[in-house]
Amino acid sequence: MSQFAACTRPMVSVYSEKKEIQRKMYRLPAVFRAPIRTDIVNFVHMNISKNSRQPYAVSKYAGHQTSAESWGTGRAVARIPRVRGGGTHRSGQGAFGNMCRGGRMFCPTKTWRRWHRKVNLNEKRYAMCSALAATAIPALVMARGHIIHDVPEVPLVVSDAIQEYKKTKQAVNFMHKLRAWGDVLKVYKTQRFRAGRGKMRNRRRIQKKGPLIIYNQDLGLTRAFRNIPGVDLLNVSSMNLLKLAPGGHVGRFVIWTESAFAKLDALFGTWNKKSTLKKDYNLPMPIMTNTDLQKLLRSDEIRRVCRPRITKVTRRRLKLNPLRNSRHMASLNPYAPVLKKISQIGRASCRERV
Repeated sequence: MSQFAACTRPMVSVYSEKKEIQRKMYRLPAVFRAPIRTDIVNFVHMNISKNSRQPYAVSKYAGHQTSAESWGTGRAVARIPRVRGGGTHRSGQGAFGNMCRGGRMFCPTKTWRRWHRKVNLNEKRYAMCSALAATAIPALVMARGHIIHDVPEVPLVVSDAIQEYKKTKQAVNFMHKLRAWGDVLKVYKTQRFRAGRGKMRNRRRIQKKGPLIIYNQDLGLTRAFRNIPGVDLLNVSSMNLLKLAPGGHVGRFVIWTESAFAKLDALFGTWNKKSTLKKDYNLPMPIMTNTDLQKLLRSDEIRRVCRPRITKVTRRRLKLNPLRNSRHMASLNPYAPVLKKISQIGRASCRERV
């Protein structure tokens, strides 16, 4: 087994729709041992999520659909443009400015803003590998809030028979038998109304994320699972980071079909063998080959080049002012006490003369 496998398992089992082990000792694809770089995942997620935005702007005429002109100086009022005419409250009121009632906004928004972001291809692939590797670590999956206490294995691989499901009833029974329905119940319990103005902008209801099912062929699978709240589906050939790491947080609970799981090595390759489905691509190398930091710091090789620990305690000396401290002045200038005595005698003789 590779030395990069810090928290992963070398083999996984394939389960049938009845929670029976169909095939034991299925080798774990190398992508699950890729380095988990949450900073890259967060950066890529933030940028590619901006690519679905639609341009918006205020009208270019807003706030300027009135006849107004400044009164100039000399009338003891501000030089803001004012509405012309008389006989109404509106005449003489300030116009156009962002501080005026009925005026335009400051720096009106334009449709030619830079809405979309270009992300490097290799960076997107690195983020995808990190997000996939995090789905195989139960601690990260549970830290994200998924209910996987009764799930037989993580990563969970099931037979390709579920790709032929066409009814939601079949999908619900399948989730119950694999003990994954607890994660869907969590979604039901978190269905609520959004707090804030989003209620008025066609996004009233919100809920948590449930399991993600990654398949190889859609033979009716999407129709069976699409009505279960919180469950998302992805094709293994077109995986989406926005669903693998929602909000930029890694560790989503993923259910794999057997054929999709077997395709990962061809899709991402290994450190020794390039991907067959991507052009000239290998898995990213980890920065640290050994993640046991305590063992590294205590190793003889590192201790040999480090300086020995300083055990001698040196206290800071108090810095004295020789102009205020006569003993310190005497240590610096041995003739200083003689000069001080001469000056005292001189001042005393002056007083006697007076």
